[in-house]
Amino acid sequence: MGNVTSNVAAKFAFFPPDPATYGVSKDEETGKLVLSGVSPDMNMEVHQLTTKSGNKVVATFWRHPFARFTLLYSHGNAADLGQMVELFIELRAHLRVNIMSYDYSGYGASTGKPSEFNTYCDIEAVYNCLRSDYGIKQEELILYGQSVGSGPTLHMASRLKRLRGVVLHSAILSGIRVLYPVKMTLWFDIFKNIDKIRHVNSKVLVIHGTKDDIVDLSHGKRLWELAKEKYDPLWVKGGGHCNLETYPEYIKHLRKFINAMEKLSLTNPPPKQLTNEPSVTETKHSRCLRFRKR
Repeated sequence: MGNVTSNVAAKFAFFPPDPATYGVSKDEETGKLVLSGVSPDMNMEVHQLTTKSGNKVVATFWRHPFARFTLLYSHGNAADLGQMVELFIELRAHLRVNIMSYDYSGYGASTGKPSEFNTYCDIEAVYNCLRSDYGIKQEELILYGQSVGSGPTLHMASRLKRLRGVVLHSAILSGIRVLYPVKMTLWFDIFKNIDKIRHVNSKVLVIHGTKDDIVDLSHGKRLWELAKEKYDPLWVKGGGHCNLETYPEYIKHLRKFINAMEKLSLTNPPPKQLTNEPSVTETKHSRCLRFRKR
């Protein structure tokens, strides 16, 4: 049954850029990993992380010297890290956050094949890296999922109970619901966000375009309705599926959300933990999600 689900995912959801827009190499002087084909940034670090499914995924950490939070960004479907650089630089500067992003298995220079299960393994490995290499706590972390990236984002958000916040950008209710307006969750469906969002404890910001012709606005509105801790949504008037970053209200609303999360952390400090936080072991800007019928 799991293989059938993975095949459905591969058929409907995953379209990695071919060829990849970057490569990974080691700097001869420093011995550090760098992205070839991408302008170097002294405040960006490259990782190759081994997931529990055995794939090696590429992740980049964009550091801001005065960061209040870290954004763990799961990008859209037909993109890889090389295409996201300009957006990450802008978000880092405007929001004053660190940004950790990664390529799913089979995307960019990440090994393996894309599947729903692998995206969950991918984001778990990235989260564990944030904890072990950078000391990032749940309370300092905001998960950001764009389009198909809303799947691994809500997978992780439903498991991290002290997470600071979640951003869902052009998100989907589930894979099949993008194609057909089904009323019930089918066993072979993928990225069952409609079910997982009910288990998210943190504040949820939903951003969706009113003219999205790939993932209907109804997906965003329903996810917002189902969120337990809602933040004021942003319905971008006239916005499509791939261009929301070009609207001025996008960055303004995100900045407002980040500021609200900072105030929340000041008024509601996290409880003291008696033990170390466990690792997760269970199970031109951005491009679009493209589901297609067969």
